[in-house]
Amino acid sequence: MEHRIGVIGIVLENPDKIDYVNQVLTDHGSIISGRMGIPHLNGRNVNVISLVVDGSNDDIGSLAGKLGKIEGVSVKTAVSKKSFPPL
Repeated sequence: MEHRIGVIGIVLENPDKIDYVNQVLTDHGSIISGRMGIPHLNGRNVNVISLVVDGSNDDIGSLAGKLGKIEGVSVKTAVSKKSFPPL
C-alpha cells in the first residue's frame, strides 16, 4: 500500500481531553514521524499539537477522524500529492 507524507494540526480547546488525545496518538504512533506540542499557548487554556505523519491515506484519515470526534478538538490535515513506498 502506498504511503503519503503529511501534517496534522490539532487545536485542543478542552484541556480535560488531553489524556484521551494522547491515547489516540499513542494508538497511531506507527505513522507519526514527528510531534511538536505547545501547551497553554500564550497563557490561554488552549493546546496546539502539530504532527508529521507517514502512512496510507486510510491510516492518516483514521487518526484525523478519531481526533476530530473528540469534543473541543479541531483538526486539519494536509498530505502530499506524491505517494511513496512504505518503509
